[in-house]
Amino acid sequence: MREGFHDDLERLTRSLAEMCEAAAAAVRHATQALVQADLVVAQQVIGDDELLDAQRAQCVEDAYSLLALQAPVAGDLRRILAVVYCAEKVERMGDLAAHIADTARYAHPGHAVPTDLTPTFERMGRLAAEMAERVATQIRTGAGDGYGELREADETVDALHAGLLAGITGPDWQHGQRAAVTTALTTRFYERFADQVVSVAKRFEFASTGDLPE
Repeated sequence: MREGFHDDLERLTRSLAEMCEAAAAAVRHATQALVQADLVVAQQVIGDDELLDAQRAQCVEDAYSLLALQAPVAGDLRRILAVVYCAEKVERMGDLAAHIADTARYAHPGHAVPTDLTPTFERMGRLAAEMAERVATQIRTGAGDGYGELREADETVDALHAGLLAGITGPDWQHGQRAAVTTALTTRFYERFADQVVSVAKRFEFASTGDLPE
């Protein structure tokens, strides 16, 4: 019976990793929609967000079933509770990607953010997607050392976010108030996405080691 429990636990963990991979794809595609003013891709990201919501609900249901039927302890208990906690975070990552895509959709056929900022948004999108893919690998392998690396990537996203905000409020901004507001909101979506990834990595490192990283 315990062998069956561990098979179920592995499936639960894989489901969370798949959610992270879906969130990575969502933010990558949302960035494409943003920088290319691509309405079709934007609508796809927004529609796919419902799938991630359903995955989160299934993850939580499966986790609660294991808690109720198997009464896990120690590391197994930490792992199941980590899935419950992290599934909500990953669902939020999907929501943030959908917000980026919705920003692109609302501005279509124009660009939501000034085209001279495209390289910065492309870099933020690439970093966010890579972070989500990295935490998916951490979850699949059970490695307990991903948090520090992801924290460094998050600091890079924070710096890009701060740089964009400084440009918006600086004297050389020439794109008007509406573009300033849209740029500020959009860069915030990336900054929050990266923060959610770090929260997931931190909780899974705790699940693996029993020690909450600083």
